[in-house]
Amino acid sequence: MTMKKISKILLCATLASVSAGVNANNDLDDLRNLAQDQFRDISEILGAATSYKALTPAEPLGITGFDLGFELTATNLDNDLFDAASNGDWDLDYLPLPKIHVHKGLPFNIDVGAFYAGASGTDIKLWGGEVRYAFIEGNVAIPAVSARLTYSRLEGVDDFDLQNMGIEVTVSKGFAIFTPYGGIGRIRTESEVDNSPLDKESIDMNKIFAGVNINLGVNFTLEGDITGGTKSFGLKVGFRF
Repeated sequence: MTMKKISKILLCATLASVSAGVNANNDLDDLRNLAQDQFRDISEILGAATSYKALTPAEPLGITGFDLGFELTATNLDNDLFDAASNGDWDLDYLPLPKIHVHKGLPFNIDVGAFYAGASGTDIKLWGGEVRYAFIEGNVAIPAVSARLTYSRLEGVDDFDLQNMGIEVTVSKGFAIFTPYGGIGRIRTESEVDNSPLDKESIDMNKIFAGVNINLGVNFTLEGDITGGTKSFGLKVGFRF
């Protein structure tokens, strides 16, 4: 996947988000009528889309450090499945999630982070957070390595509960204004429809991700992610110091 193609996907997701804001009809209001296997499939896709995405390298920020950004993630969807869950009203190829995201450095190479997101034109709202420890701080000779615990929760969809818990390891190495990074993780998604014959689903998925942080005074981060079999892409613009 080239940077040009990723940027095109994110642009399409942004335009879809604006269009969805006008149409405002992409609501998951028919989940109860899904078969159990369809509910598991849509839970897996939504878990991949809504699981925590840090969009940050492994280096600790330090006790005075902040990373504040506006972010857009876009996740590839199964339109037929989402049509079935929304009474045929779904018209998005990608789920766009605009976010406000902040990280704060703490002592002992520990960082914390949190975000809030809402998908325009849908009933989806989302929040989450992380605690990260850089057990190798990194320097000019060696990369930084960090471990991260994450949590996120989907809200806004009537009678539907979905939460994600994750553990990840990230490696990064800075070169002038560029800091490429990558990592692996494991995500557990738990989903349930209240007052429904559908059984609760608990899904474990592997995750791989890679990105690059570019600091030009204004900070840019671009990341690609595969969780389970679902692809997501993210772009963050903000300040990191």
